[in-house]
Amino acid sequence: MNADADPLLSHQHALQVLRDALERRLGELLPAGCESDVVARAMREATLAPGKRIRPLLMLLAASDLGASDRDPALLDLACTVEIIHAASLILDDIPCMDDAKLRRGRPTLHRQFGESVAILAAVALLSRAYAVAAEAPGLPGEQRAAAVTTLARAVGLQGLVQGQFLDVSEGSGARSVEAILATNELKTSVLFGATLELAALAADADARATEALSNFAQELGQAFQLIDDLADGVSGTGKDTHQDVGKSTLVATLGESAVRERLSEHLARADAHLAAACPEGEHTRHFVAAWFTQQLDLIG
Repeated sequence: MNADADPLLSHQHALQVLRDALERRLGELLPAGCESDVVARAMREATLAPGKRIRPLLMLLAASDLGASDRDPALLDLACTVEIIHAASLILDDIPCMDDAKLRRGRPTLHRQFGESVAILAAVALLSRAYAVAAEAPGLPGEQRAAAVTTLARAVGLQGLVQGQFLDVSEGSGARSVEAILATNELKTSVLFGATLELAALAADADARATEALSNFAQELGQAFQLIDDLADGVSGTGKDTHQDVGKSTLVATLGESAVRERLSEHLARADAHLAAACPEGEHTRHFVAAWFTQQLDLIG
């Protein structure tokens, strides 16, 4: 085995350990309940279905790079809250009055499995559960738990996911300026990444400089993430409906694929610079982000 392969294998093993810990804890935080509890089953299906777990892994890695222990129970629970909120947002994004999607994570969307009413109730229950988990994070001082709940609530509400989803549904099918598309992308994607990194900074007790750099990183990362999602719209094997963006005013439709790829490279370069400034002593998060985007670009071709 060559010398370059050892760090790669070590990194992959460490990621798998974190993934396994996340899966176990998510299962504990979302118990199955009795057979007749359909909403509980829907909550577990939406959250525990195989996914990338990008946001919680990002939180654990960033906090570790900032000096926190990635085995800290409070950090693990906070990471789970972000994944639970993300799952709730996907349920709502997919329902018939929104995107009316058929596939999510390679499975029928939740409303196709359980019905639209159960899907909506499951999403509401997941949001409620996420706030409760943050409020009860073990070992965190009360002030930090309150700050975590506030961070998550802001990311979901009119300053974040809700507003982004409204703009996407109400304006996405019409002509939009580049600035309007970027604003929607920030609300739909960057804001939750921002909350993820803010919680990492909170758990690691990071200073103001690192926290600001992580916030800047999250903004660039969110835009890059949305561009990858737009570029992958016609690609099969993503676990989602293909050509879901047909008729929508995305940056790909507005500027063309070549310009979007150039913008993607610029966002990633700025994101890496902000991340290096936030975590000068750690490389795990930078390696994870670079590897993930390389993998996605290889998939898109």
